[in-house]
Amino acid sequence: MCGNNMSVPLLADAVTVSGAERETAAVIFLHGLGDTGHSWADALSSIRLPYVKYICPHAPRIPVTLNMKMVMPSWFDLMGLTPDAPEDEAGIKKAAENIKAIIEHEMKNGIPPNRIILGGFSQGGALSLYTALTCQHQLAGIVALSCWLPLHKAFPQAASNGVNKDIAILQCHGEMDPMIPVRFGALTAEKLKSVVSPNKVQFKTYPGVMHSSCPQEMMAVKEFIEKLLPRI
Repeated sequence: MCGNNMSVPLLADAVTVSGAERETAAVIFLHGLGDTGHSWADALSSIRLPYVKYICPHAPRIPVTLNMKMVMPSWFDLMGLTPDAPEDEAGIKKAAENIKAIIEHEMKNGIPPNRIILGGFSQGGALSLYTALTCQHQLAGIVALSCWLPLHKAFPQAASNGVNKDIAILQCHGEMDPMIPVRFGALTAEKLKSVVSPNKVQFKTYPGVMHSSCPQEMMAVKEFIEKLLPRI
């Protein structure tokens, strides 16, 4: 392993699931509010491919307005969960830069950006969408689970410098989600179709599923990763 993790703050203590053979691709996956990288490292281990490295960083602990300023792992501050709620624009942009630093670290270590998928759940999924769509490197795809597009009014203009106009997006949402209602997911999918090629956006919903994942969703994620990151 070459490259200094300490120069990328989020990598210093990220949970990494290494490949069982030579790593030729990477999945960077961001957890939701109040969680850590451990739970998604476990979930991804169950669908892992032997030549893919899975990186699950931990969000910094900050006071979250939505939760009465309690300090908890959060990628950026949250004021509300409706499409018209005020947003922490500076925090979202800073968080995206920190994730881009992980992408660039992997590139320096020999994994090209078109062999990197960025994904996440809830707030992590939101950050993965924003980061990938504003990234200057052409990525393989985005996995966006139970989430929304942050700063959605800034798009499609915010993505105009990016190179990810044709990026494949797998968006999944539980139909009984009480936190981020499935209709917000549907609105997000429609918005994404104005930012990237519409035929590249898949929006899958799961009956009876709340603000969580399910085995069928994880199989869809596995198939999406296998298709975009084939063995080379």
